[in-house]
Amino acid sequence: MATAQADTGIRVTPSGDTLGADISGVDLSRMDDALFGEIRRAWLDHLVLRFRGQTLDDDALADFSRRIGDLDMAPTGRTGRPFQPERPEIAVISNIVVDGKPVGSLGAGEAEWHTDMSYNDVPPDASVLYGIEVPEGAGHTWFCNMYAAFEALPADMRARLETLTCKHDATRNSTGELRAGFDEHYTPENLPGAVHPLVRTHPETGRKALFLGRRRNAYVMGVPVAESDRLLDELWAHAIKPEFCWVQHWRVGDVVMWDNRCTLHRREPFDPALRRRMHRTQIKGSRPY
Repeated sequence: MATAQADTGIRVTPSGDTLGADISGVDLSRMDDALFGEIRRAWLDHLVLRFRGQTLDDDALADFSRRIGDLDMAPTGRTGRPFQPERPEIAVISNIVVDGKPVGSLGAGEAEWHTDMSYNDVPPDASVLYGIEVPEGAGHTWFCNMYAAFEALPADMRARLETLTCKHDATRNSTGELRAGFDEHYTPENLPGAVHPLVRTHPETGRKALFLGRRRNAYVMGVPVAESDRLLDELWAHAIKPEFCWVQHWRVGDVVMWDNRCTLHRREPFDPALRRRMHRTQIKGSRPY
């Protein structure tokens, strides 16, 4: 059921799933503190927010995103350079190729389940993704609620996980491409990447969530590799169950804002002949604990 905010006129309509809500009655290019306060409260409650029918340039996208927090620099492509050198805080997510060169990253293949930039010691708190060119009926984005996944685990498993940390692979992006400057193979002990707790506490809500990052090359610190693999396979099979998920079916003008501290997301593959272009910001975070 939609709820209206008397002071601002916006409406919050929960998805009906374990996360996600639509925010209507708002133009993200026209924002004041009272309106953003309502948006932030809805975001903390629903983890992922969708704003349909927006018309934004990069300035407006960045200005809205800065209300969440300081902007992070966008991750670079395989060349190690940003796709928009004049706007390094704006990531371009696209499969479009112009004069033989990609205009953005991640192509048209599947982007596997992940948390944005968890391979960094201080991953971003949030991401904001704006659909500029969208192939209708393709390239959907799935989100998972990591609060709910953690809370559904048996008590003994929750207690064990709170004692463990995990290394997050820095060498490959969410489509499996090797990032610039890294080798093809590493041992788990020598793998470049950040070490984070398997269960993190949300600094604003105080709730605990699984913090898995991404499955590829992840390693639970201090245990044999085979045991690490068994535990991570078990946790991933649990975390991405349908009851913890919501799917975003993209339209042009959609803006989706998610909490990187308590969600996972993935993108379905789509026909490379279809054009898709999105611009994304990341908001600087704090070290997981």
